[in-house]
Amino acid sequence: MKEAKFYLHGKNKEVTCVLCPHNCIIKEGHVGICKVRENIDGTLYTKTYNQISSIALDPIEKKPLSNYKPGSQIVSVGTFGCNFHCDFCQNFHISKQLPELEGVSVNTLLEFSYRQTDSIGIAFTYNEPTIWYEYVEEIAYKHKKDTILVTNGFINEKPLKELLPNIQAMNIDLKSINDSFYKKLCKGSLVPVLETIKLAYEQTHIELTFLAIPQMNDSDEEIKAIAKWIALIDKNIPLHIIGFRPMYKMSNHPYQTSSKITHLKQIASKYLRYVY
Repeated sequence: MKEAKFYLHGKNKEVTCVLCPHNCIIKEGHVGICKVRENIDGTLYTKTYNQISSIALDPIEKKPLSNYKPGSQIVSVGTFGCNFHCDFCQNFHISKQLPELEGVSVNTLLEFSYRQTDSIGIAFTYNEPTIWYEYVEEIAYKHKKDTILVTNGFINEKPLKELLPNIQAMNIDLKSINDSFYKKLCKGSLVPVLETIKLAYEQTHIELTFLAIPQMNDSDEEIKAIAKWIALIDKNIPLHIIGFRPMYKMSNHPYQTSSKITHLKQIASKYLRYVY
């Protein structure tokens, strides 16, 4: 474990974690919503500092990033935990269920990255990388290759601003344009995600992912509102529309054909240049 950044001391050994907008008040001996930041005797620790659950060499397009060094490979790593609790989580086996973890030091991961001559760097993905902040930050600062985040975007402004100068690209989930969706299905909120998108756009390459869920967020009005909002920032920001498949707590029927996703793409393409 390692002492966490971004927390405040309170009374009776309570601490307030200010890494993400949940701003969890954590009693001694307890963890925050993300399950990986623990109060031990009035000090907040990150339990997963150098703990890796998953590692693979992936195409950059799998992140997905289609307009950033297309055709390249990247080392993808993940740990455990998430600060959202999405009913439709596609990686619940490592974000919600404690997987087998292996300790990998910063230098060991960097050396592994450098040995992959076909790889452009490291992508923190699979689970939510911003709750792995201390490890990600150290890697990003020291890494001589690219460091990429695949994130839900639910992070406070101060830690995001400190991290961004060493991040070369991000894929950010935009799960809906309605706060009620975030509150009900993700146990989070929309506005911080929108703020992350705007801040990240100013400093790095960003692409967005929208997971279309039947009869939940896949109306014509929803995708139109999402595309128009993105276009207000920059119509050249790529948007990836992905079709839902039953996972975790949601057994909704998946799309049987690609026609719905194609239809959503056609709507979004009226406002955005790159829709995948």
